[in-house]
Amino acid sequence: MTKIIILGSANSIADAQHENTHLAIQEDKAFILVDCVGTPIVRLEQAGLDFNQLHNLILTHSHPDHISGVPLLLMNMWLLGRKHPLNIFGLKETLALIQNLMDAYEWSKWPNFFSVNFCVLPAEKMSLALETDELRIFTSPVKHLLPTLGLRVESKRNQKIFAYSCDTEPCPAVEELAADANILIHEATGEALGHSSARQAGEVAQRAKANSLYLIHYNPRDENYHKLPQQAQESFQGPVTLAEDFMEIEI
Repeated sequence: MTKIIILGSANSIADAQHENTHLAIQEDKAFILVDCVGTPIVRLEQAGLDFNQLHNLILTHSHPDHISGVPLLLMNMWLLGRKHPLNIFGLKETLALIQNLMDAYEWSKWPNFFSVNFCVLPAEKMSLALETDELRIFTSPVKHLLPTLGLRVESKRNQKIFAYSCDTEPCPAVEELAADANILIHEATGEALGHSSARQAGEVAQRAKANSLYLIHYNPRDENYHKLPQQAQESFQGPVTLAEDFMEIEI
């Protein structure tokens, strides 16, 4: 069984109950991490995930609320005795920033460090980014403030589809990623440059003919954030759910 685990649901400013947005895609014997923030090892343990089963990390873009945890993840896994390689996927701009960060920490001097493979993803529509025994993951550039990728995940086992908008304004790329998807996880920061409101997320889900919509990357410090699903339902006919930290979604 494949499932999505929401590791964080907040926008760029987290609170005590909502970490910055990132998630895990759990397969039978491994999981894929999408973005990395906070204190990653602790977060993974809280979600019941063993870092030794992490083989692939996908970074959507280089804003700190999506990648700030990468150096700590790498250092902690090394200190905890990791030996097997880690693949890190992302656009060339994102991977260059991570490499610069790690160079600033002089990671080349860390003895017996495990291999890290940087896998550059093209800024092209519906590019096959990663394929495992259970999944195919496609990426497309979306419309954010800097180069950013959205995802489409297709299950080989049951042909179900999950799409993730990441941070973006409404755009055709997300509609294509989410076309006929069983689940669309869409940001709901608010209507602004590089972002979308809950209502706009509903419009994208409706046009994509997605079966269900989950709202993420919202402001948990807004006392009205619980009303976001109602706003999305103004434009989307399917079920709408507010993503919460540690929520598990089967696909």
